[in-house]
Amino acid sequence: MNKAVSLALLVAGIVLIVYGISASNSVGSGFSRMFTGSPTDKTLWLLIGGGAAALIGLVGVMRGSREN
Repeated sequence: MNKAVSLALLVAGIVLIVYGISASNSVGSGFSRMFTGSPTDKTLWLLIGGGAAALIGLVGVMRGSREN
């Protein structure tokens, strides 16, 4: 994987995680937790997608540094 793409995935993943954490503290997510016991679907997808993108980006960056 290209090192630039890996770095972009890592940065995008971190941004999505931060945005997901912010969404989990929102009023809508609070109401969802109050009635269902879990945060909104949007919050979960942001956190899961951000984690996956960050992990793939991190692996790509680490693998790319070993090949050089």
